[in-house]
Amino acid sequence: MGDWLNAIVLGIVEGLTEFLPVSSTGHMILAGELLDFHGERADTFKIVVQLGAVLAVLVLYWERFVGFLKPRRGEERSGLNLGHVLLAMAPAIVAGLTLYRLIKDVLFGPGPVLLSLIFGGVLMIAAEKAGRRVTAETMDDLTYRQAFGIGLFQCLALWPGFSRSGSTISGGMLLGASQKAAAEFTFIVSVPMMFAASGLDLYQSREHLVREDLALFLIGLAAAFVVAMIAIVTFLNLVKRLRLSWFAYYRFALAALFYFIIYR
Repeated sequence: MGDWLNAIVLGIVEGLTEFLPVSSTGHMILAGELLDFHGERADTFKIVVQLGAVLAVLVLYWERFVGFLKPRRGEERSGLNLGHVLLAMAPAIVAGLTLYRLIKDVLFGPGPVLLSLIFGGVLMIAAEKAGRRVTAETMDDLTYRQAFGIGLFQCLALWPGFSRSGSTISGGMLLGASQKAAAEFTFIVSVPMMFAASGLDLYQSREHLVREDLALFLIGLAAAFVVAMIAIVTFLNLVKRLRLSWFAYYRFALAALFYFIIYR
């Protein structure tokens, strides 16, 4: 019963934080520290449970994803298409496959998460202060080069606590995308990325899992999905409208709070 409660709590944390540039994985690792939920099984849960929130994005942008599978003609090819998404995914897939063991063994802990919360916040402030000229007002204006560049920044999110949305929105702004365009593109790319990451982690951790873990994972997925569906519209608007520095200051405060909770 204790693990089920942990699954519900972490699912709620995931649903509330997945769409904000504050790192859902980082929050779950810190919450897991407070709940004494550790180990290979717990680390796999913290990755797979993100599928619940990502499914909410799939529901919200269903027509857009279906559109990727339809052939395009003429001017329609100038908008966002599957090529943009694949280019954005490629760098993180290569880096994730190469560094998987290092990430799980070294970076899935409270200390590395606190550091990445700080470094990620610094990047967000730098992107906001850079004041680059906007060349892509909407995600349909993104070029292939910008999509690939955003994918390179997404590699930073392999470090738990850095935040996928934080790194990609910051990278997008530095590459000439508006905050709105970068945020929406981040949500689109998160769907196939999280399916790939969860599939890889389940396969790599198969020896540490048992059949009884299925119920635990499903409970977490359900909690994350329900909370994300309730919160997603509000949070999408927050990410599009609020300055990145506000989220950066929250990250600094969270890092300081958990430093004193864990290490003092």
